[in-house]
Amino acid sequence: MLVVISPAKRLDWAERDVTATQPDFQEDAVRLAKTARNLTLGKLKGLMDLSDDLARLNRDRFNAFEATPAADLTRPAALAFAGDTYQGLEAASLDGDELAWAQDHLRILSGLYGVLRPLDAIQPYRLEMGSRLKTRRGANLYDYWRDGPAKALNAQAQATGSDVLINCASQEYFGAVSLKTLKIPVITPQFMEDKGDGKGPKIVSFFAKKARGAMARFVVQNRLNDASAIRDFNLGGYAWQAEGSTDAKPLFVRPYPST
Repeated sequence: MLVVISPAKRLDWAERDVTATQPDFQEDAVRLAKTARNLTLGKLKGLMDLSDDLARLNRDRFNAFEATPAADLTRPAALAFAGDTYQGLEAASLDGDELAWAQDHLRILSGLYGVLRPLDAIQPYRLEMGSRLKTRRGANLYDYWRDGPAKALNAQAQATGSDVLINCASQEYFGAVSLKTLKIPVITPQFMEDKGDGKGPKIVSFFAKKARGAMARFVVQNRLNDASAIRDFNLGGYAWQAEGSTDAKPLFVRPYPST
């Protein structure tokens, strides 16, 4: 079983004594960083709807981006990203054996790096997958990555004997995975909150993002190799619902949190 997740918009550093690995698409990341550093501050600001301060910060990051960075300039990907999904994943609290399993079975989709393993060493950056960054391959990052992410996922599925992909990524990021190229079926869990008002459960983005991270953690900690076993997911009060579920989109619902 493979799992994919997507990064949050901001990136912090978390300390953890682990051995980092080099991203498979490091050369592509360098090319994209060079393209981004050639943008004016105004264009970079507009590219991702950034404030002036964030635009300057990310201009400086792209300017400082190196092809072979020193170890102290990088952090493992799963320990670097912050945000709702990564609060659910809680990668820093995974033990060594769990991180090792995640290294083989968990993948992070990235606008800059394409596909990352949890322990891949990355430099600070912000480049959302939906960004309309023009390159020689096209008008946006979907054009740039084409079928690269899907081929990488196929290769890892074959290497690990995985026969299904659990998609815990956002639509923006999973849109970079060519379903025509991907050779394994995809299961995309749905997470909803029920306010008990008779209107039925609804998706609440903040909670759904955190739940997707928690689902990835659940798969990792339980070393799941049977897709039906994700129905046992119960973190945060969620429970699988037969009604409303399909094989490709299992539904998990919980009462709307009171606080």
